[in-house]
Amino acid sequence: MSLNLKLVGQKSAPIEFAYSWKDVVLYALGVGAKADELDVLYEGRGPKVLPTFAVVPSFASMIAVSADLGANPVMIVHGEQSIRLHRPIPPQGKLLTTSEVKGIYDKGKGALCVVEAKTVDEKGAPLFDNIFSIFVRGAGGFGGERGPEAVKADPPADRAPDFEIVEATTPEQALLYRLSGDLNPLHADPQFAKMAGFDRPILHGLCTFGHAGRALLRGAAGGDPARLVGFSARFAGIVLPGDTLTTRGWRIEPNKYVVTTSTQDGRVVLSNAVAELVSADSAL
Repeated sequence: MSLNLKLVGQKSAPIEFAYSWKDVVLYALGVGAKADELDVLYEGRGPKVLPTFAVVPSFASMIAVSADLGANPVMIVHGEQSIRLHRPIPPQGKLLTTSEVKGIYDKGKGALCVVEAKTVDEKGAPLFDNIFSIFVRGAGGFGGERGPEAVKADPPADRAPDFEIVEATTPEQALLYRLSGDLNPLHADPQFAKMAGFDRPILHGLCTFGHAGRALLRGAAGGDPARLVGFSARFAGIVLPGDTLTTRGWRIEPNKYVVTTSTQDGRVVLSNAVAELVSADSAL
């Protein structure tokens, strides 16, 4: 499998994303929001926008790069995700996202493509940034650089977590989440899932990311979306719709948490995760 290495350093044309309060509510439902979270579900209260919604307006940029790579779509896996918010996301608007391929690295058994996407509002003011890491199975061994080693973010071994949130996903979770833009048949079509090596459709990694983001708000931010300003994680395992997710967070600095998310059988599915918050008084 030959990848298009000339993508490195290339910037995309701006991709426009227009949305309304219905889109942010649909996203919140897609990542498991419940009836007692009306601040993010009811337009009569804004609605407030979950910080992890930042992945939705910029998702098209990741899809465009994945297509331009020249890789077999069945072999593409979303490896890591990072968001950085400059201010709270408004419940409606028009946004522009420009992406740049920062590197394509040779990891031996596969290739890792790192994409940085910067999103601004229609006035050009920065709103949030994303870093997507795309892993292409079987595309390594082309003689490229291995790239920087990931910074480890392991939970403290000598103490219990500062918060633990347990929540079940539904059998329909992936079918609901995909309406926010990730229409990959891997998450809906049983035959496609089997072609990709899975027994049945799996949950989007970004849906798990959103569940963990909601748990962070409840466990560490008093439920205030404006307090979560950064969140990064590695997708370490597969989640099936209907699995129960346990998100744990350890406070390692006044405004920083190390986070893990695992399934009901103890498998870690989000690892190397770090969340950055601000105090209630200085929330964005």
